[in-house]
Amino acid sequence: MAAPDVPPAPPPASAPLTCLVTGATGYVGGRLVPALLAAGHRVRVMSRSPERLRDHPWAADVEVARADAGDPEAVARACQGVDVVYYLIHALGTGPEFEETDRRTATVMAGAVREAGAGRLVYLGGLEPEDEALSPHLRSRAEVAAILLGSGVPTVVLRAAVVLGSGSASFEMLRYLTERLPVMVTPRWVHSRIQPIAIRDVLRYLVACARLPADVHRCFDIGGPDVMNYAEMMQRYAAVAELPRRRILPVPIFTPSLSSHWVGLITPVPAAIARPLVESLRNTVVCREHDIAAYVPDPPEGLLGFDEAVRLAVQRIQDSAVTTRWASASVPGAPSDPLPTDPGWAGGSLYVDDRIRPTAAPPAAVWGVIEGIGGERGWYSWPLAWRVRGWLDRVVGGVGLRRGRRDPNRLYVGDALDFWRVEELEQGRLLRLRAEMRLPGLAWLEFHVEHDPVTGGALVRQRATFAPRGLVGHLYWWAVAAFHGFVFGGMLRGIARAAERRD
Repeated sequence: MAAPDVPPAPPPASAPLTCLVTGATGYVGGRLVPALLAAGHRVRVMSRSPERLRDHPWAADVEVARADAGDPEAVARACQGVDVVYYLIHALGTGPEFEETDRRTATVMAGAVREAGAGRLVYLGGLEPEDEALSPHLRSRAEVAAILLGSGVPTVVLRAAVVLGSGSASFEMLRYLTERLPVMVTPRWVHSRIQPIAIRDVLRYLVACARLPADVHRCFDIGGPDVMNYAEMMQRYAAVAELPRRRILPVPIFTPSLSSHWVGLITPVPAAIARPLVESLRNTVVCREHDIAAYVPDPPEGLLGFDEAVRLAVQRIQDSAVTTRWASASVPGAPSDPLPTDPGWAGGSLYVDDRIRPTAAPPAAVWGVIEGIGGERGWYSWPLAWRVRGWLDRVVGGVGLRRGRRDPNRLYVGDALDFWRVEELEQGRLLRLRAEMRLPGLAWLEFHVEHDPVTGGALVRQRATFAPRGLVGHLYWWAVAAFHGFVFGGMLRGIARAAERRD
């Protein structure tokens, strides 16, 4: 089994602190919460969709505040009575306006923390190069840091480069590029110098920041012991993963836009997220100081090196022990509307494809198949159609089908599942997925399982619901309706057959 990412809790130095974690559904925030709890602190999490947190193992141990990061009143309420605020929100992947979104939400948080009288603000930003024009992503991180440092509240900004850990967007890019391309032509940014850091060390620093003296108000550079370029990172990943050495041929013609589409084609990370990450790789992101060690000493064994961080991340993936992923966070602009039940919802039509199938398999076997759907197992019908739909979604800037699953067997509310998001889950009975692909409307896919008293097996109900947006939405439904028998009918039959084989 892989070792956990949560650092061991030190003996409590004093009374527990109340910590507010924003971005708790994201990659770092979802791991910081249990780390703070392990350190003995009280934790409050801020989320605009608290229901997405309910299945996390730590959900019963935290207080949840419902608030949108752009709502000053709601954020101010969330900050009341808090000792430390962790600001882990960024608008990566929202499109060209992400800098304005970051600026607005950081300004809201700075005002709310000051008004609430919190004792400390902690932000995880990005390393900044000297004498280089910053990428938009790093420029936005630097601006957010400046806004928070100007809040009037003691603030610490931890500046990191690539975070190495199972499920991070940067690690997924590195992993898939290396594993899928034994020979590759690459942009010039593969030679930019980078100082990556393991997620375990990031969490150790974040937790320790809660106890920093009140007069500490500054930025700290944090990084692991290794400095290398991206080409070296790919070669060392290949060595750790026991892959043959990769042939890397840099060419000068790859623009950031072309590079991001290339990354989006090869990896599960969509171009909207890959582009700002790729643009940041053009910069030299190496620590210029290690002052944090005066307050948070390095562990006796030292900071985790690149090879060991990769080994641990790969092991966690192999053990199906990935606790959070980059896809854990909401897709910017994705619908969050509840499933409509009124056929006249919003004054429009509601299209439904409803199918029921009895099976000799017991309900438990059927539920096991349904909860394990998607990812490597696929969708039990016409695989080519699903792959084409996923490819088309990525072409128009959507998330595509390759986000996969966090865990091959278990789902949580809020989990990303290919181009769906788990909206509701009742163990053994109901799974409802909300579409996050690009559509001219809103779509859901539901599975219901119940005991069939007639046959002694199970009744499986599968329902696809589509709420069209405008004329294009209606035309879309009727254009694909002819394929529903193959896709949805085949899926229901495939689920039943798989459950009967399992039984």
